[in-house]
Amino acid sequence: MLKHTILKAPPPPLVLELPPYRVPNFLTLVQTIWSRAWLFVRRAGTVILAISIILWVLVTFPRSHATANQSTLGAETAQQKPQGGQPEGEAASASNQNGQGSEETSEQIRNSFAGRAGRFIEPVIAPLGFDWKMGIGLISSFAARETLVSTFSIVYNVGSDEDEGSPSLIDAVRNARRPDGTPAWTPLVAVSMMVFFVLACQCMSTVAVVRRETNSWRWPLFMVGYMLVLAYIASLITFQGGRLLGFT
Repeated sequence: MLKHTILKAPPPPLVLELPPYRVPNFLTLVQTIWSRAWLFVRRAGTVILAISIILWVLVTFPRSHATANQSTLGAETAQQKPQGGQPEGEAASASNQNGQGSEETSEQIRNSFAGRAGRFIEPVIAPLGFDWKMGIGLISSFAARETLVSTFSIVYNVGSDEDEGSPSLIDAVRNARRPDGTPAWTPLVAVSMMVFFVLACQCMSTVAVVRRETNSWRWPLFMVGYMLVLAYIASLITFQGGRLLGFT
């Protein structure tokens, strides 16, 4: 479509000099695969670690007084815990405190810098079936889409070292609820998010390469913009069309 509209131009000639084909050496093949795989792991791991640290700061601050008091109370309780068995009444009290702490942690995330950013874009992404927690994941994934899982681990308060197969993360996502009590994640929401991720440009490394090759910010910004609009429209059609067809 772009070739016939704003990028309309005669096709440039393509000339390729093909090298002679030979059967690859097994040792060279293994070394190449290992070096490429290690390079990807090192780059992706560095980006994921950096994004996780930044996101942790954005989710943790500003700290509310209730969260600070809860942390202090938890530390004092741990220091005063006896070595023997815990009476039934104290166990029930500790359970209530844990439940209250979980609610305060959720409130802390909601009022943090990341939570405010997610709630700011929530009206825009709500037609796609996404809530503010998913919005935080979308924001962080524009640096690298591999960070989505670690982002959800932090946002859903299950620990930043969880992976996509973690039972605690799966349970947290499965039990997530919207303010009206309906499940936050449904098959239709999951499909809508996959469609968005397929079409959106979520890789800062790619943007940097395009910037270097074109020596201008015009084309990188155009690429990010039109792919974002395309992903939004496709995800919108997927979610709203699915609802009209009776899917959930």
